[in-house]
Amino acid sequence: MVLGLLAGAIAKAILPGRDPGGCVGTTATGIAGAFLGGWLSAELLDRPVQRDFFDAATWGSAIAGALVLLIAYRLLFGNSRD
Repeated sequence: MVLGLLAGAIAKAILPGRDPGGCVGTTATGIAGAFLGGWLSAELLDRPVQRDFFDAATWGSAIAGALVLLIAYRLLFGNSRD
């Protein structure tokens, strides 16, 4: 969960904007992004992610997965909330 919170926060810092959920949404985005990034890394790059917390590939895939989810959300639902 710590990795998810930090990965989601880093992804939102890279791609700022108004997204729903606050801290809980950021954590959920980061956790889902970590799973998505790990899966994509294993399937597309044929490089499974290590389960070490301090591994750069783990962090990179988690942040990349969270960015993919943020971009997909914005494409589907728009960038602004009314």
